[in-house]
Amino acid sequence: MPNSSPSAPADEILRIEGVDKVYASGFRALESVDLSIRRGEIFALLGPNGAGKTTLISIVCGLVNPSAGRVMVDGRDIAGDWRVTRSLIGLVPQELTTDAFETVWNTVSFSRGLFGCKPDPAHIEKVLRSLSLWDKKDNQLRMLSGGMKRRVLIAKALSHEPRLLFLDEPTAGVDVELRRDMWTLVRQLRESGVTIILTTHYIEEAEEMADRIGIINRGRIVLVREKAGLMRELGRKHLTLQLQHALPALPPALQGLGLELGADGAELHYTYDTQDQGAGMGALLETLREQGVAFRDLRTTESSLEDIFVGLLHGSQA
Repeated sequence: MPNSSPSAPADEILRIEGVDKVYASGFRALESVDLSIRRGEIFALLGPNGAGKTTLISIVCGLVNPSAGRVMVDGRDIAGDWRVTRSLIGLVPQELTTDAFETVWNTVSFSRGLFGCKPDPAHIEKVLRSLSLWDKKDNQLRMLSGGMKRRVLIAKALSHEPRLLFLDEPTAGVDVELRRDMWTLVRQLRESGVTIILTTHYIEEAEEMADRIGIINRGRIVLVREKAGLMRELGRKHLTLQLQHALPALPPALQGLGLELGADGAELHYTYDTQDQGAGMGALLETLREQGVAFRDLRTTESSLEDIFVGLLHGSQA
């Protein structure tokens, strides 16, 4: 495995600078994309269909040429040092493209050879065992289920021991149990030093696994943020108060405070920023007490990453 280039920051494995992609038809798939990926992190790239996720991955992996900009992998330009940079990258594509009549062992071993790596049966065995494919090693791919075929794609991507792994919709079409298994595998890969970039339509995957979140829409990066910080900054809490006695309408003193009646007057609803330190909430409850509005129960819920994602997309389309 090549050593890191002296020009690469110690904590950075991928840098994308000013990348555009305009196809011959005139369609602009990417516009001025800048992105830096830290070594050893799990980075989730979210966006709707057609946002540019797969195009960006394809450019980094050398499958598509950018119209402008440059991409550096471990300090090396992918255009000028493509052989080395490509050997550092593993790609698990969306499509289940496999040779139906080849065996699992042969297809994974062949993939390793494509990168000029010497045969290493011990490594191939380790990869297959980690993906629960060892007992399928002599099976032809056409005999496998869709979930198992997707595991083979991951095994192929890991066959040459990459340091940067792209997972493009890795759990699309697989059952919940297999999805959980893959989440476990991704964490294990990160612990072994592999940097993971995944695209997904399953918001819970990003919420469960990612260290940072990037959102792309209409070919542009909308934001990049630490997951926890993003949810603190943009998340909101929702307070529901179950009243002891239903109200026919909000008393005048409670109007203008952002309260809404629900459940035929039996509930009060209040939404507030997660950064609220509690002073506003205390004042609200005191006002309710002063107005003789008693409640028998309260509960709070917090915005999910999906709520935040949808809100940001709506904002970027305004």
